[in-house]
This record gives sequence, C-alpha cells and structure tokens, in this order.
Amino acid sequence: MKIFFFAMVLTILCATVAEAGPIQSACLRSERGQAAPQLCGCIQQVADMTLARADQRRAAQFFANPDQAQEVRMSPSAADGAFWQRYVNFGDAAANTCKP
Repeated sequence: MKIFFFAMVLTILCATVAEAGPIQSACLRSERGQAAPQLCGCIQQVADMTLARADQRRAAQFFANPDQAQEVRMSPSAADGAFWQRYVNFGDAAANTCKP
C-alpha cells in the first residue's frame, strides 16, 4: 500500500513539473524558488498572460545568467528593446500580482 501511494505521489509530482512553464522551471531551480514554489507558479501564470512562449524562454535564461538581462537592456537592437519593454511590463504585472 505504501509503495502504491508513493507511486501516485511521484506521478503527480512529475506531471506537475512537466507542466511547468519556462519561467516557473527556472524560478524553481533558483535559490528563491526552492523557498517559495507558490510564488514561482504565480509568476508563471503572469508570464502566460503577458509574454509569448518564446519571450518566456528568453526571460527564463535571466535566472541563470542575470548579466544577460543587462546586455539585453543595454542593447541598441530594436528587437531587444521591444523584448525588454515586454519583459518590464511582465515584471511589473508579476510584482503587483504575486506579492508574497
């Protein structure tokens, strides 16, 4: 019986992780995410409402490499500037929605 219960819990956890979006996955791997998984889920929900999936994958990279965010922010590229504005809008929405 214990093995069956453990297998069910493991299946549910694996399904949850598999369904996690790129922002949530990156957040959960970060130091803060380990302490606040609900916060990571909230941030992903906001990302789903405000960012395209490609933008989410790009923004998720900032968790592992914060310097990359600065490079995008300072980039003279119009595409980077447009992405940065979407990213700022996402960040503002997440800050307002996902207050701990």
